[in-house]
Amino acid sequence: MTNSIAASAPTAPPKTQLLKDQAAAEVERRKPQLLELSREIHANPELSWQEFKASARIADIMRDAGFATELGAYGIETAVEATFGEGDLTVAVCAEYDALPGIGHGCGHNVIATAGVGAALALASVADEAGLRVKLLGTPAEEHGGGKVAMLLAGAWEDVDFSLMVHGMTGEDGSASGFHSTAVDRFEVIFHGLTAHAAAMPDQGINAAAAATLALTAIGLLRQHVPKETNMNAFVSLGGEATNVIPDKTVVQVELRAYDIDIWRSLKKRVLACFEGAAIATGCTWEWAPTEHPYAPVAPDPALADFWDRNLVARGRTITPQASAAGGSTDMGNVSQVLPAIHPLIAFLGETGPAHNPNFTISAATPAADDAAIDGAVLLAWTSLDAALDPEVRADLQRRRAERPAGATQVTLEA
Repeated sequence: MTNSIAASAPTAPPKTQLLKDQAAAEVERRKPQLLELSREIHANPELSWQEFKASARIADIMRDAGFATELGAYGIETAVEATFGEGDLTVAVCAEYDALPGIGHGCGHNVIATAGVGAALALASVADEAGLRVKLLGTPAEEHGGGKVAMLLAGAWEDVDFSLMVHGMTGEDGSASGFHSTAVDRFEVIFHGLTAHAAAMPDQGINAAAAATLALTAIGLLRQHVPKETNMNAFVSLGGEATNVIPDKTVVQVELRAYDIDIWRSLKKRVLACFEGAAIATGCTWEWAPTEHPYAPVAPDPALADFWDRNLVARGRTITPQASAAGGSTDMGNVSQVLPAIHPLIAFLGETGPAHNPNFTISAATPAADDAAIDGAVLLAWTSLDAALDPEVRADLQRRRAERPAGATQVTLEA
């Protein structure tokens, strides 16, 4: 993002500006309710798949606002779907609300939920004029579990033209197009061997620990031949009940990360080959299974990202090029790989606590976080209105949805 865009934002067409003003006024009207929601979620942190209070509270707000609302949507107890409007262009606004073990809302999902709810309510106030159908998706288990992937598989985005959400951060605001995340794939590998006395009859055993050691050695060598931005971690749990017993079972927890989806898929095949080779070499049997849904990298839609950046400036914020974050993972990446979507960041200005840290938990309940939640709601609504009211962008979004085969969004994106 260039400094010229940070310096000024073009004036929207009269109808677009009118609806944007109405949407912003609706967020302002609901500001006390929205900030109460943020503080409520922050004060009652709930872990992945256990977000009962947060999801119920959001469902109540949406139902009271006239949305057709389902709590427990798509077969997931803490998922929410709330829809409003009859337009032929559907936007899905995402709200996350799960917390981190031990530190509560150290990733600020209370702000994400509040911005998403506020944006959906604002868009409902102008949905008819904009030809929009508004869908709020309350998506659980982003920190661990992949709630959006489970919802994708169940069809939550099949009827959606574009989707967006906003994530809070400390520091400064960056460009939506500059945000990059890594794919992350977590799975478990189990080696099965044969136990025996390690001193008296080692030749009678098949050492599952040796298989794990051999595999990890091979993976260590593989690190030297993959792009530097990839990351591989493995955590080993050994079987065997004593030091003189050859273990007959070893469990390896594996995590793979890469910025590029093709590199991720290739890397996974090569890592699994390391485990297979170790099993063959040691005479063990082996198996593997995912422990969570895999997350794909975020692929920001250029038109939506440009609208966001311009609206960020119009809201009085400043884009700092070096603030565009890289790293971390989100299941919104999976959404962005199958339909037009963005996952921008919005800053808690003046706050410095690092994400996934107790200091960030404190930052997520400050006036700066409140400002980010309200601004985020307005910016999500404005960006959606820009997309809906720009004839070329609207037509392109509708064309892309029409050309999407049935079931195209119902994927995990695994190789």
